[in-house]
Amino acid sequence: MTRTPIIAANWKMHNDLAESVALIEALRQRLAAGRAEVVLCPPFIALADAAEQLRGSGIALGAQNMHWADKGAYTGEISPRMLKSLVRFVIVGHSERRQHFGETDETVHHKVRAAIQHGLTPILCVGENLPQYEAGQSAAVVDAQVRAALREVSAQAAATLVIAYEPVWAIGTGKAASGAGANAIIGLTIRGALSDLFGEHVAQSVRVQYGGSVTPSNITEFMQQPDIDGALVGGASLKVDDFVAIVAAARK
Repeated sequence: MTRTPIIAANWKMHNDLAESVALIEALRQRLAAGRAEVVLCPPFIALADAAEQLRGSGIALGAQNMHWADKGAYTGEISPRMLKSLVRFVIVGHSERRQHFGETDETVHHKVRAAIQHGLTPILCVGENLPQYEAGQSAAVVDAQVRAALREVSAQAAATLVIAYEPVWAIGTGKAASGAGANAIIGLTIRGALSDLFGEHVAQSVRVQYGGSVTPSNITEFMQQPDIDGALVGGASLKVDDFVAIVAAARK
């Protein structure tokens, strides 16, 4: 089954509004339409401006997080109802949210379902930390995260998801997983769980990215793997030349 590659940029808590607008404009001018889908995920403050900038560009817009409730007394949070007129994608369950803000498999599950209900495409992040990796628990941890997040999700909805496999020990460390190692977790564990939950057709339909110290020099190694469909890019996405090179490599 042919899956369209997807490259997503997670700018995290970098760039103020002016810097975000300038970066989006530079990327919009350099990234013509092509085989790989491109998603930019700037900070919340830039989403409204970004939506206008990217209109008609072929580049999609995503949010970095959201609450699962439509509205309520959740000071500082953003709801899917607020996002759906601006973005198509939303990152859910990023390891930094789990590590620093106490997100759990249960809260990730609520966010996935809420995003789907509002017509947003979740980029569901899963991955093991360093102690789990060193203990040989990678497959068990990732399998449990996938199953918990997608509980009570329909097969039809699951087929539209994007999943990002991000080994926590590789994020921001400069130490990326090997292409073969990432492909094994994605192919055997993530697609295996999807097949068990929803059937083989869904398992082969879902696009699964790799994330964790992705650079222009290693993107080809990941894109050559049969079960890897793109990348969730952090630091390198803040540099125009680097991100354009990553997208170009994915489109090959």
